[in-house]
Amino acid sequence: MDRARLADFLRSRREALQPEDVGLPRGGRRRTAGLRREEVAVLSDMSIDYYIRLEQRRGPHPSEQMLAALARGLRLSLEERDHLFRLAGYANPLRAARTEHINPGMMRIFDGLEGAAAQVVTYLGETLRQTRLSVALLGDETAYTGFARSLHYRWFTDPAARSIYPEEDHPSYTRLIVANLHRMYTHDGKESRAAGIVDALLTKSPEFAAIWREHPVTDAYCPPKRIQHPRLGLLELHCQTLIDPDQSQLLVVYTASPGSESHEKLQLLSVVADQREPRR
Repeated sequence: MDRARLADFLRSRREALQPEDVGLPRGGRRRTAGLRREEVAVLSDMSIDYYIRLEQRRGPHPSEQMLAALARGLRLSLEERDHLFRLAGYANPLRAARTEHINPGMMRIFDGLEGAAAQVVTYLGETLRQTRLSVALLGDETAYTGFARSLHYRWFTDPAARSIYPEEDHPSYTRLIVANLHRMYTHDGKESRAAGIVDALLTKSPEFAAIWREHPVTDAYCPPKRIQHPRLGLLELHCQTLIDPDQSQLLVVYTASPGSESHEKLQLLSVVADQREPRR
């Protein structure tokens, strides 16, 4: 770990960012170029003291998870992210971990969607970022670990994953998920994360295994959805998606037809979000 160069690199990227670049208000007079240290810490979901110590060359050896969070908070490009990993002593950043990194351009768009129900997901159904309204609509989908990070995996192993969808819609969602896993398994190969999820599901879920053998194929990744919200009732929503093929990620925004009952309920999500427990 090159502590001095790591600190200098973090500082240079922090000073190159402006509040508008990350969806923050500029506020009053600023005494420092770019973002403040505490702003980077918040954007990276870490304590302010931890980040300050890194910039002052006295911090601990950051884990790969911490580095990925810093890369996200500082809106680093993929090349800059790899450089950050090398400075921290990880000579060969795991290629599989690249799916954790969100393209800076997509992050800028995401930052401007705080008033919408939006999230960044991988093709394997792993939610990387959510707006507060997305959390209010779907629950916190970033809190899972292991294979359970994938909604595709939870759909067949955790009954709660289906609870917000009307039961009569389950068969179509099930086939869509299996078709998507078939596509990713074929694309990524037998040593991929997709293959690991598929192998686990073939063992754990007879339902998955039966549909897997049918080789379902579909083009629509995010068709219209009906969501049974515990407080607002049924919402009929559309999914608008922005695709980043290099990162195998999608920015998904849930919308409703203007003037519809679902549109009114979607607007009420802001009230619901304010009443939720704060995310840690």
